[in-house]
Amino acid sequence: MSTLILTLPLARSGPATEYPYTLSPDGHQATRHASASAALLPAMGRAASERVAVVPARALSWQRVNLPPGISLQSPRLRAVLEGLLEERLLDDPAQLHFALQPGARPGTPAWVAICDRAWLRESLQALEAAGHPPARVVPEFAPESSPRELHALGTPEEAHLVITGPGQGVTVLPLLSGAALALAGPQDGAEGPPPLLAEPAVAALAEKLLGRAAQLRTDSERALQAARSDWDLAQFDLASSSRTRTLRKFFSLASALLRAPQWRAARWGTVVLALAHLAGLNAWAWQERQALAAKQAGVRQALQQSFPQVKVVVDAPVQMEREVAQLRLAAGTMAARDLEPLLAAAAQALPPDRQPTAIDFSAGELRLRGIPLATEEEAASRSTAQAHGYRLDTDGDSLLLRAAPPQ
Repeated sequence: MSTLILTLPLARSGPATEYPYTLSPDGHQATRHASASAALLPAMGRAASERVAVVPARALSWQRVNLPPGISLQSPRLRAVLEGLLEERLLDDPAQLHFALQPGARPGTPAWVAICDRAWLRESLQALEAAGHPPARVVPEFAPESSPRELHALGTPEEAHLVITGPGQGVTVLPLLSGAALALAGPQDGAEGPPPLLAEPAVAALAEKLLGRAAQLRTDSERALQAARSDWDLAQFDLASSSRTRTLRKFFSLASALLRAPQWRAARWGTVVLALAHLAGLNAWAWQERQALAAKQAGVRQALQQSFPQVKVVVDAPVQMEREVAQLRLAAGTMAARDLEPLLAAAAQALPPDRQPTAIDFSAGELRLRGIPLATEEEAASRSTAQAHGYRLDTDGDSLLLRAAPPQ
């Protein structure tokens, strides 16, 4: 699924506001990275495409709360509950802030809450929507993770920042040149060593000099791709998308991951090998069935020609064999079960002796007897007797049909 990842600017959106963007055909590899105004952003196809807005780390603050038991995550009171839990920790009026709850949060357990300026986020999303680029998801640039602590150096040498992420501490953003940043960058109690340092190329040398360790380069495009794969969606409460949009988004994201993500490569190859093995097995089974059928047909033709050498051309072996047997029976003067006399004898044995038909018709091995009404019990007994002698008795209106039963 092609993905357009847009990083929201920290300033209020306007007609000339430029959005750094990353274009990816699969959500894992970037094919283009640039900046453009909302009107000049790359167009996306309607099918199998997604737009993701990334909220910069400097625009978010993080708080950890304990959700009260009994509160439903779909309840309209959830925002009011979060306002009550966070009111004493916030410097701004809660009504001016936007809250987003951690995915997978459950009542009665701790959960992270992302907080940002409500008007700023709404204006940014409305500007993109007005330009024909409505985001399907809104994700944080960094989110609290359960992975080991990491340091991220961002920005320019004149305005460099250090982002610290790790389990249990949320996301901390500090100026790179501050003493607090240098203090928090070192190993903490119980840590085996200093956390890894990932830096943008513009500030990599500065970060290595200040922190005294080698930095792994990571561009803002790579960071945007990683952020877009997050489970977070900050578009909650009054900014939430419809349930249908969320369902489609999850479906396309899962399909994209299964088809293109590197971690699913082994599963994709295994699926292909399994499909090929099944295909080969089905072809082998079909070939064996064709061979068995051909062997049976050859056996029937051989039996016909061995029994009746005068048959030179075999078209329909069972029909031809039946015809040859009938001719032998005629020549010998014997009767078949489908002849008139055996049928009359079978009718006499099956039907009540006091019932006489008003008319008898015989054609093509079938005997039709008219004018013999039978009660339900009599009809069942007659059918059972006829079947015991190898015949089949049926009703057809006011007539009884008697014919030789087909071989089992």
